[in-house]
Amino acid sequence: MEIITNKTINPNEVYDRIKKETVGSVVLHFAVVRERTGDQVTQVIDFQRNGDIENELKSIVDRIKEKYELEDVLIIRRLGALKVGDVMSLVAASAPHREDAFNAHNTPATRWSDPRAGGGSFYCPRWWS
Repeated sequence: MEIITNKTINPNEVYDRIKKETVGSVVLHFAVVRERTGDQVTQVIDFQRNGDIENELKSIVDRIKEKYELEDVLIIRRLGALKVGDVMSLVAASAPHREDAFNAHNTPATRWSDPRAGGGSFYCPRWWS
């Protein structure tokens, strides 16, 4: 599942979407806007659509599902102006066993942002592995 939103990510709603009776483990990973990247201070990040975000996220979900025994994977990507401490994305994995749910979060994914000198707004999707 892939969701792109301007709304705050609610962990209870995420859990409700991904839980199933066959699941023994649900792991959530929140990516948060941090204060510094190297020596650059962040004040705000303005995430905007750039390219085909839906297909990028679907590709990540498909790769994760191919590699591990999972019931479901959910990636939520926020758009808009986010401040330090705001959640910018969430990856949730549910599995019969905790090892697969935890290991799913180690799969290389999209690098969501790349700061420009002086902070400010940016969005630069790139693949990393």
